[in-house]
Amino acid sequence: MPVPLRPHQVEALEAVRRASEAGSRRWWVTMPPGAGKTLVGTEVARLLGLRTLVLSPNTAITAQWAHTWESYDGPPAGNRRDLRSSLTSLTYQSLAVFDEAERATEDPVRPDDEDGDQAAGAPSHLDRLHPNGRELVETMREAGPMLLVLDECHHLLELWGELLREVLDQLPEAVVLGLTATPPGAMTRAQADLTAELFGPVLYEASIPALVAAGTLAPYAELAWLVEPTPEEAAWLAEQSTRFAELTSDLFAPGFGSTPFPAWVEQRFPGDGDADADGPATTWAEQSAREPALADAVLRLAHAELVALPPGGVLHERHREDAGAEDWRLLLDDWLRGCIQPRAETEGPDGAGDRDVLEAVRRTLPAIGYAWTRRGVRTGRGTVDRVTARSRAKEAAVAGITAAEARDLGDRTRVLVLCDHERATATTRRRLADGPGDQDPAAPEPAGSALGVLTSLLRHRDAAALRPVLVTGRTVAGSHATLAALVDWLRHTHPMLAGGLRIEDADGVAVLVGRWTSGAWVGHLTRWFTEGGTRCLIGTRGLLGEGWDAPCVTALVDLTTATTPTAVVQTRGRALRTDPADPDKVALVWSVVCTYDGHVAGAGDWDRFGRKHRGYFTVDEQGEVVDGVAGVDSAFSEFHPPPAAQHDAIDARMLRRAEDRDTIRAQWRDRGEVADTVGHVVRVRRTGTGAAPADEARSGTAGLTSWTDRSRERPGARLAVVPPVVAVVLVVLLALLGLPVAALVVLAVLLLGAAAVAAVALLGRATLQGASAHRVGLGHVAAAVADGLHRADLSPVGSDALRVQVAPDGTTSYALAGVDEDVSARFATAFEEVVSPMASPRYVVPRRLTSAPAGLDGLHRGLRSRGRQQPDGEVWHTVPSVLAAHRRTADAFAAAWHHWAGGDGTPVAAVYAHSPEGAGVLATHRGEDPFAVTCVVRRVWS
Repeated sequence: MPVPLRPHQVEALEAVRRASEAGSRRWWVTMPPGAGKTLVGTEVARLLGLRTLVLSPNTAITAQWAHTWESYDGPPAGNRRDLRSSLTSLTYQSLAVFDEAERATEDPVRPDDEDGDQAAGAPSHLDRLHPNGRELVETMREAGPMLLVLDECHHLLELWGELLREVLDQLPEAVVLGLTATPPGAMTRAQADLTAELFGPVLYEASIPALVAAGTLAPYAELAWLVEPTPEEAAWLAEQSTRFAELTSDLFAPGFGSTPFPAWVEQRFPGDGDADADGPATTWAEQSAREPALADAVLRLAHAELVALPPGGVLHERHREDAGAEDWRLLLDDWLRGCIQPRAETEGPDGAGDRDVLEAVRRTLPAIGYAWTRRGVRTGRGTVDRVTARSRAKEAAVAGITAAEARDLGDRTRVLVLCDHERATATTRRRLADGPGDQDPAAPEPAGSALGVLTSLLRHRDAAALRPVLVTGRTVAGSHATLAALVDWLRHTHPMLAGGLRIEDADGVAVLVGRWTSGAWVGHLTRWFTEGGTRCLIGTRGLLGEGWDAPCVTALVDLTTATTPTAVVQTRGRALRTDPADPDKVALVWSVVCTYDGHVAGAGDWDRFGRKHRGYFTVDEQGEVVDGVAGVDSAFSEFHPPPAAQHDAIDARMLRRAEDRDTIRAQWRDRGEVADTVGHVVRVRRTGTGAAPADEARSGTAGLTSWTDRSRERPGARLAVVPPVVAVVLVVLLALLGLPVAALVVLAVLLLGAAAVAAVALLGRATLQGASAHRVGLGHVAAAVADGLHRADLSPVGSDALRVQVAPDGTTSYALAGVDEDVSARFATAFEEVVSPMASPRYVVPRRLTSAPAGLDGLHRGLRSRGRQQPDGEVWHTVPSVLAAHRRTADAFAAAWHHWAGGDGTPVAAVYAHSPEGAGVLATHRGEDPFAVTCVVRRVWS
């Protein structure tokens, strides 16, 4: 064995062994880049002793397999289709290349296809293969028992899923091992279904956070640098925004269309109990479940007060923002196809007005990247999105990031900048409203290319000191001095190669040309980068992405636009490898995001940023490992970007965090024993304030005492004993002074009576103050939800597993410990429902209120209370939908609610919302915010 196996690799091999003993022949293992999938696969091949064929996505990875196999001092690996070697390592293109005659009709199955089944009567994918591919399949079939290893098998799933199914059908005796870095949870439904069919359930999964905590991968932090478009770009975007603003103004003008847009929205989403456009009466919950994206778009319009809030509709985090481009696409598509288009197609003058509406929309939609067709509103070429995605402001941001990295790490700095393209193209100059050949001279020049980044770095003194080099599939470029240093280095390492190279000027930079190809220069530049000859490489994801290996990378700057889980994991994998030369390495992964507040599509780059981080965990500034953009910064929301006025403060905050690598390392490595589980937490902030809820003033609470225990701890209750004690002391003193017995008795009766009255008043006031000071808080609600789920057999634990934590910024988090992800999500959703404004509940429960007394009124009320709490109001809450499906589970929640939120001890019952009493509750309390808090649900790793 070339190197000792790590614990996760041993676990993976043990899982394979158990599956083999159980008779399974299809195995699927997922590990992130840098976790050693190649070594695991090679060990499986060695242990099984079968002839092995490894298929990989590119030649760099096939070479890694050959090198690992040969490190066992066995026979060399083969690279021919005859499969005569013990282990043959080929690319997927060796198999999945279609015959030239078939390429025009090639329609590979994509991961977002809803139905992956081959169309009836369609030709077999095997029949469409190039003869070399068919020959390889026949050779595999004739080989008999063999091991087929599909490395990074997501490539086949994404491009040729049906082909893979047909190939495996031809190999009934083969053992198949699928290896991938894409975790199951990040796959699309189509990918997951096909994977389950071909491989069965995942055999072993190693998560990135677990491997970082264990030291297998480097500690890392995701950071974001936010920019606005350049003045030229912003001016062009403002023009496009004006065009769309004119359309939206028309949309809300009376008489624009036979049925105006606002009227159509009201008809389509009339709210609870009314007949909708489909006929039967329905509730908002049913409508939003049937068309969730469209319902969300309507609620965003309501948030902007463009339409009325539909009865039953509730604004959650994702709705408290203006409608975006996709919202308008959905709404306009629904209105146009459902109302305007049918009437516009009517002959005669009756349809003239609606035909004018269609024409106005057709002219304006390209301003937000969409187009009107007879089949509806479709995604266009997205000029606006391209302007923000490839803004020239991003090039300047990269210079700032690299300069900061150089200041922080000095000679240890190794920055990798990944772009989509080497050079910018002219596609962004096209006016989408016009024909495909027309150009818009006002459109900004395209930017965001690798060459543009290099030019920007060379203009920045501190960044230029890193001697940046551009390396792509066709170009090696940099400053003249840097390339001269590279040639000098090559003279010592590869003198024959160096002799054939020369430096030329092109596009304002120096270019190294000669008789070599990317297959040679990538390896040389990687070694030069590792040695510090250059401390910044700029390249494309296609060349320096999957398969490229440089453990020295300390910072990755991601300028790419790919958002698939595979692309995200592989891109991050370039930075997360541990560096033997730097055991304390901490990697930073920077995303540069451009947003423009003045355009409805100006958040497109932020949406892409959110998609990239969805399902991807990173450590936030508070040390919690969180999924999504909240892991970059706990204040971030994937639904809307921060306003431009906050960009500078956010960038400064990110730079400060980048400077403190020791804290990032400790946040990952000092976690103790980890469970490697994912759960959900609810983060709560008081609306309009950063203060934590009064009843959650401590951090790390393992549980909450019962309401009855807390009520015994009434503040000021001990003061009730003071008057009697004082009265007794005075009587004793008077007796010692020789006061006559008769007078002493009278004074004693008066003093003790007054003391008794004062004691009762103080006790009553303390009781009322205690009811206020310890009034039902969010922790009590969380405990009630936990116990309600437990009583209903929907959770294995109750309030004893409740965890409450208060962050320095005042945010309070609630979660259940020791449960699986489904249960934790169930708790989080239920808790959010209870504390949020009431929408369309099936059952409701009351929470009684007691105000804090003061002055003489407090004493008076205390006397009347005689030590009992006296509520003076009530608020109603939703019984969580998961507990409201049946009376039994609703009663289970009511019992838990009574225990934690009963207040005065009066029994609490769940009230059916459609009963007379419930209808009254809905009429008076629907839409009220019971706690005035904002909730967000986050996935966290522990």
